[in-house]
Amino acid sequence: MKRRTFLTATTASLASTQLAGPAYASGATAQNYEVVARFWGAMPTGVTVSRRGRVFVNFPRWGDDVPFTVAELRGGKPVAYPDAEVNRQDASDLAGHFQSVQSVVVDPADRLWILDTGSPLFAGSSYGGPKLVAVDLRTDRIVRKILFPPEVVPANSYPNDVRLDLRRGAEGTAFITDSGGSNGVIVVDLATGRSWRRLAGHPSALADERFLPVIEGEPFMVRPAGGEPTYYETGSDGIALSADGTRLYYCPLSSRRLHSVSTDALADPDATDAEVAATVEDLGFKPMADGLESDDKGRLYGGDLEHNAIWRRSPNGTYRTLAQGSDLIWVDTLSVASDRHLYAIANQLNRLSPFHEGKDLRRKPYLLVRLPIDAGPVRLV
Repeated sequence: MKRRTFLTATTASLASTQLAGPAYASGATAQNYEVVARFWGAMPTGVTVSRRGRVFVNFPRWGDDVPFTVAELRGGKPVAYPDAEVNRQDASDLAGHFQSVQSVVVDPADRLWILDTGSPLFAGSSYGGPKLVAVDLRTDRIVRKILFPPEVVPANSYPNDVRLDLRRGAEGTAFITDSGGSNGVIVVDLATGRSWRRLAGHPSALADERFLPVIEGEPFMVRPAGGEPTYYETGSDGIALSADGTRLYYCPLSSRRLHSVSTDALADPDATDAEVAATVEDLGFKPMADGLESDDKGRLYGGDLEHNAIWRRSPNGTYRTLAQGSDLIWVDTLSVASDRHLYAIANQLNRLSPFHEGKDLRRKPYLLVRLPIDAGPVRLV
C-alpha cells in the first residue's frame, strides 16, 4: 500500500469537514443481522458461499499465526481447504502452495476461485506466488491454476478481489483489482491463462489525495511507533459486476467515489488504454467501503467503514442503510448467496498495529454475519 507523508496539522475538525458530501438515503438501521461464525484465531478478509450453502473464508498472512490461508466452515469452525498441505506456506515452491490468499469467490459453475497475492506481510511477490486457482467443489480438487507473469503483476502489486463472467471467451473471464503498485484492474482469459492490465494509474483507480476518514471516532492514518503519521493511501480495491455483465464497478479503498467501466473494453486484449479509459463513468459519492458486491436486481452493496454499517445502492443511485451495529467494525468482503442473504466479514482492520503506534487494538472474535435480502447472486454463465 502506498503512503504519503502527513505534512499538515491533523485535527478532528478537519476530518469532519472532509466527511461533507452528498448524503445517502436514510433507512432502517436496526441490527437485523445474525452472526454466522466467530473467529478466535487469525483475521479473515474474504467470504463466499456455494449454491449448496458451503461457506469458505480466507486468512491473509499479514502477521497473525495463519496455519491455513483458505478454509471451509464446518460446524462453524474453519478447516483447511482443500487440504492442509496446499495451505502450507513454502517459499521454495511458490506455485505449489498458497502463500497469502486475499480473496475467495464461488463462480456461477460452483467452482471456488482462490486469489493468492503471493505477498505475505506485503513484502513483495515473485513469479509463482501471485496466482488464481480453481477448486472443483464436487471433488474438492484443484482443477485450474493460472500464474501471473511479472509484467502483469509486478513485485509491488497486490491482487485484491476477483469477479468472474463465464460467458466471455471460451471458458470465461476474470476481473481482479490491484491494490498495490500502479493500481488498476487485471483481466484474465480463463481458457488460455493469458492476463493483462487495464486502468493502471488511472485517476479512478487511485487513492484520493490526502484522504482522511474518521473511524471509531478518530482520524484513520498510518501511525508508526515513534514516527510521523502518514495518510493511508490504498487504490483500487472493491469490485463488482453489473447484473447484465456490461459494467464493472470498482472503488479505491481510500476514497468516497464509485466508478464503473465497460467490461467489453476491459476484456478486449487489443484495446488501447485510452479506449478503455474512455468508457469509465464517475458514479459519484459513496461511503468509504472496502469490498463491493452486487445482486441479480442490479443493486450494489458495501460496508460504510466510518459508521459501522452496510449499505445498498439502487440502480437510480440512491443509498440505503441495511444494517448498523457496534460490532460491524471494518466490514471487509461481502457475498450475496443463493439463500438470498448477504454475508459479510467484519475484521477490525482499522485496529491493526500500524495504525496505532505499534499497538494491536483488535479484540477477538472477528465476525462473519449475514442479513436477508430479496435477491440472489449475479450469475453470468
